[in-house]
Order: sequence, then C-alpha cells, then structure tokens
Amino acid sequence: MFTRISIHSVTVLDQQEALDFYVGKLGFEVVSDVDMGFMRWLTIALPNDPDRQLLLQVPGPPFVSPEIAAQLRDLVTKGALGTAAILNTDDCQQTYDALSAKGVEFTEKPTSQPYGIDCALRDPFGNHIRITQLATTPAEISEGDIARWRNESA
Repeated sequence: MFTRISIHSVTVLDQQEALDFYVGKLGFEVVSDVDMGFMRWLTIALPNDPDRQLLLQVPGPPFVSPEIAAQLRDLVTKGALGTAAILNTDDCQQTYDALSAKGVEFTEKPTSQPYGIDCALRDPFGNHIRITQLATTPAEISEGDIARWRNESA
C-alpha cells in the first residue's frame, strides 16, 4: 500500500512572494522550479527533510476552472482552507524569536499544550502554519483543556 506522502499542495496567490516567505523567512529550499508552459511546478522542502515537499500552487487551469480559481483565491485570503503545515522544532520559543526578528507576524505566541509548546502564523496569503515543539511525554488532556479550547475557537 502507501509508503509515505511526498508532496502536499499549498495554495498561494503569487509564487515569487511564496518563495520569498517560505525560503527567505522560514528556511525552506527550492527542490524544483519548472516552467511547464501551462503552469509553474514549484516545490520546496526543509533542508533536513528533502523528501517531503510542498507544492506552491496558484489556483487555475488546468486543475480548476477560472470560476473555481477565483473562489479558491478568495478562500485562501480569508484563511478558510485549513492548515498548510505543522512544522516541528526543537525550541519553539527560539524559533518564534528568530522568525519574529525576520518580520514574520504570528497569530499565536508560544503556548504550553498537553502535546508540547506551539505557536501559529499565517503565510502572506492566509494559510495557517503551526510550529510545534513536541513534548517528550504528552500530558493527559483533561476535560478542562477541551472546554478551554472549545471556548477559544468559538
């Protein structure tokens, strides 16, 4: 059956701006950048995980109609397409500080969670990205934690 996920698509509105953010600020590297005529195939990966790639994809033909592409662009801008990625780090606070110094704007500061410490940001297009420092031993999730998370997301 399946052995791994190699490429995950992230919808962006401008591939050069996406490169500036993901490569220039977050530290990804370009794996492939190919002009296919009808589209630009642009994949990036973390230097220490080159086999797991993100395809920075602008919505449009041939994958979707111009009408659907316009709807997707609107949803991306509103941050309505879910999480683009969850990135792991050994030190969430240090990563937060380093990225903040590069001008990355966060939607959530580093916070202790039962599974570790994490924070959140959005890329320039509205895609959600979480940065997580996993706990060595996840804590048991209490009913109080669940109630708090429900209230925060409401």
